[in-house]
Amino acid sequence: MKQCTLSELNTMAVDAFVATLAGIFEHSPWVAESAANRRPYASIDALHRSMSETVEAAGISRQLTLINAHPELAGKAAVRGELTAESTREQSGAGLDQCTQEEFDKLQRLNAEYRDKFGFPFILAVRGYDRHGIIANFESRLNNNRADELRASLDEIYRIARFRLDELITA
Repeated sequence: MKQCTLSELNTMAVDAFVATLAGIFEHSPWVAESAANRRPYASIDALHRSMSETVEAAGISRQLTLINAHPELAGKAAVRGELTAESTREQSGAGLDQCTQEEFDKLQRLNAEYRDKFGFPFILAVRGYDRHGIIANFESRLNNNRADELRASLDEIYRIARFRLDELITA
């Protein structure tokens, strides 16, 4: 991920802007494409708000596609090395690449239970969490209803996007 300034981002050609922000919302360049049309942005906050509003306005079908574009935590894609660079960095930073066999098995079980109950993967902005905190959050959220989990998933996606924007855009 090549860093840039907000000023550089505001003046990039549309295709370069989209390519630069392609990893902000997992496998969903349509969010960056929409944001490109509303430049210039006065701040990272304004860019983040614009991108989040795009998702909010997209409707449930597109939102579910975005949610389902996210990998399971310590899931099959991680084991196979198929995560995006951003997801790999985030999951490793939370220690998910260092799970004991017992923790890994528990995460696999929680992933399956969650997907069976809600129909999409569990999403958590893992920065600031360790493996134990992630598992506790996972177990707690399994008690929610689907509408609450849809909202929680989108809110977590917005948190992930903000972390990624802050890593990408320099002053």
